[in-house]
Amino acid sequence: MKIAFLLNGKTTDKNISDVIDLYSGRIKKYAIFELITLPELKNTKSMPLPEQKAREGKRILQSVSGDDYVILLDERGKEFRTVEFASFIEKLFMTSGKRILFIVGGPWGFSDEVYSRADFRISLSKMTFPHQLVRVLFLEQLYRSFTIIKGEPYHHE
Repeated sequence: MKIAFLLNGKTTDKNISDVIDLYSGRIKKYAIFELITLPELKNTKSMPLPEQKAREGKRILQSVSGDDYVILLDERGKEFRTVEFASFIEKLFMTSGKRILFIVGGPWGFSDEVYSRADFRISLSKMTFPHQLVRVLFLEQLYRSFTIIKGEPYHHE
């Protein structure tokens, strides 16, 4: 099974980037894993918000293949306990032959076209986090999910 994590813009904080690399490496022990980083839009200060979302959405959709199972990390998505998320991932592995593509949008969310293409939405929390920190939080939870699926002692409950 293949998993990809699509990011809008590169990670600018070296400490966060190091932790992303750490968890990406750990995840690769369990699945074929790819980190996809799209370039940030340029000159957005004077760009109207709908145009910015549309351009970001177009870039995102260019990275989505027709048979991907697309999951958006979205504040209005379904919240899971960690064990429930692990079960969700395990079921996807068993039932879907598709690449699972998780996507973090830009600071203004996703365009309507991206929402329309999504198969599922998850929320990490009802709280708001910086987009770069969300990357670390998600990757840690994905790694933790794999350790739960494999019965490894990383997760305590």
